[in-house]
Amino acid sequence: MSSQSQRILLVDDEQSVQTLLSYPLRSDGYDVVCALDGEEALRRFGESSFDLVVLDVMLPHVDGFEVCRQLRARSGVPIIMLTARDDEFDKVLGLELGADDYITKPFSIREFRSRVKAMLRRAEMVPADDRGPAPIEVAGLRIDLARRTVQRDGEPVQLTYVEFEMLAVLARSPGRVFGRSMILEHAMGDAEYRDPRTVDVHVRHLREKIERDPHSPRLILTARGVGYFLQEP
Repeated sequence: MSSQSQRILLVDDEQSVQTLLSYPLRSDGYDVVCALDGEEALRRFGESSFDLVVLDVMLPHVDGFEVCRQLRARSGVPIIMLTARDDEFDKVLGLELGADDYITKPFSIREFRSRVKAMLRRAEMVPADDRGPAPIEVAGLRIDLARRTVQRDGEPVQLTYVEFEMLAVLARSPGRVFGRSMILEHAMGDAEYRDPRTVDVHVRHLREKIERDPHSPRLILTARGVGYFLQEP
């Protein structure tokens, strides 16, 4: 898929911000659809398909957190949230609700374009070794990289885009320890501008979904001070 056919839903209640952010995206060839509030965002998302959602937290009528929650309940579309600069609560809550990434305000247009391009580039990639490998099975967990599906004890597990990408990174090399920056690089296209602690939140979500006891994980293990690895089959 080329950037010319990739569609982005840009949600921000400030017209000036929409203009500032949509111009460089359209210059890069993306089809940008704008929404000024949460209700409009949900309506537009229901009317068409999108490859990425850029979502501000502070929105009238329905705030960005609720929009994120509703979008994630029905779609695995990548979501980048725009948050207040030093508000750690905004960042963590956005990730808790299923956002894949966040950008803190104020930010440079260069950073914004880099993050969007990396997410879309990674989302459209299908690595050669993903086209027909046998599913990976570890202690009741079945990961089908080709079909992007996960099962736990025969039951389907719904993962967000980045959750699946992070699990896939670990699953391709079970037993190998990956540092946080390396996981970001593989799962999100690059590690530039990103807080490595983002990985910790996504890993916690993964454990809640795939571990029998998330508080005593047996699948995704921690290499203290280094990163994470998947238990070998």
